[in-house]
Order: sequence, then structure tokens, then C-alpha cells
Amino acid sequence: MSIPITNNEIKFVKSLELKKNRDSSGMFIVEGEKMVEEATRSSFEVFRCYRAAEIGGTAMSRMTLLSSPSPALAVVRKPKDLEIADLSYFSLPDNGLFLALDGIRDPGNLGTIIRIADWFGIDAVFASRDTVDIFNPKVVQATMGAIFRVKFHYCDISRLCRFVTLSGGDAYGTFLDGGNIYSKELNTGDKTKSLIVIGNESNGISREVAVTISDKLYIPSYPENDRGSESLNAAVATAVTVAEFRRRTTPKA
Repeated sequence: MSIPITNNEIKFVKSLELKKNRDSSGMFIVEGEKMVEEATRSSFEVFRCYRAAEIGGTAMSRMTLLSSPSPALAVVRKPKDLEIADLSYFSLPDNGLFLALDGIRDPGNLGTIIRIADWFGIDAVFASRDTVDIFNPKVVQATMGAIFRVKFHYCDISRLCRFVTLSGGDAYGTFLDGGNIYSKELNTGDKTKSLIVIGNESNGISREVAVTISDKLYIPSYPENDRGSESLNAAVATAVTVAEFRRRTTPKA
């Protein structure tokens, strides 16, 4: 027997496809049994959970944002510390490896980068305010649950870089004229802060942020002087870069 669900509830859930409605309500959607389970086990507040077995397939098909409805859907409240207005009041650890995203626009790229951050144990991910919304349904699905485990904040990336370097850390960026990542000495974040900046898919790191980078890195092609593709996908570049930093990280006792 199906549990009744109102048209207003269905309309509200469906409306969360749009960023303006996610912003005004402070809610977002996750779909799929695994994703809903990840949400309920996390520190996020699950506002409402719907299951097709309880509300009926017709109601679920009216709410879903996927091409075909999944057995479970949850409405989750966004964290309160998503936006950092003033970095001077934000407590960043004295050491650690962090990611900064400068204008990542593709939802699939952002979702994959969040998964990469989760896999490699990145201490936090920061993003410029023109980066795609992390609660965009396509981003949420692409994270495969990592969204509930990775610390994520929007802030001014150029100020973040200055904050890191002025506190004795390093801010790295990937550039075509940078030093070979495999032969350069890298600060892995063991003793001081280490920030890796990943630029926009088309234009790379913005000029405003580039002037705050303390060290430029380059991922060489193979053979190094015979580059075929113009550049790497942003998520792929993130994975290669973070993997090299982690390869050199001193294992924790």
C-alpha cells in the first residue's frame, strides 16, 4: 500500500533541480539506495527520505531528476559552513594537503574531483564562487557518495593562496610553463600547509589567482617533447597531481 504524497511535496522536490531553489530552501537531492544510505550515515541532516516501495512508482517518477527513477530519494539540508566570507576568521590546520578549484564549470569534473579528494584523503577542497554548484544533481551523482565525506567550501581562491603562503605554506598550480612535477621538490603537507590549485577546463588558472601561486608545476607528456593532446582534462590532471604528492607523503605512524 502506497503512502500518500502531496502534489506540493512533489513540486518542491522537483524544484530542487534549480540552483535558485536549492539556495532559497537550503536543500538538495540525492538519489539511489547507496547515495541515500551515505547521506543517512553522514553528518548531513536528511530532511525527508522517499522510497518507491512506499510512495509508489508513479510518484517517484514525477520527482526524480534522473532519466529513470531509482528506488530511493532523499532531500538533504546543505551544511552551514559552505561559504567562507572572511578567511581571517576561518581555522585552517597548520599542516595538510588541500585542493583549490579555480572556475571548474563541468558538473562531471567537479564530481570526479570530489571522489579523487576522498580517495587520496585530501584535508579539504576549496572552490571559487564561479565554480559549478556542488549540489547540482549531476555533481552529487558523480561524487558517488564522496560529497558526504569531503570537506568543501566556496571562497576567494586568490586570498586563500596568499593566506597559505603567508603562513609558511606553499600554493602550487598546474601550468604549461611549470617545472616537471616528477623532478621538483614538493611540500606534501606533512609539516606545513600545501595547496594545489586546479584551473578552469578551457582557460586554466585565472590571472588573479596565478599571481598568488608560489610554485608552478607541469605534468609532462610521454615522450616529453612529443605532446599530442593540448592538455589534460581537469579531473585527470587533479588525479595525476594529487597522486604524485601522496606518493611522496610520509606514511602516518
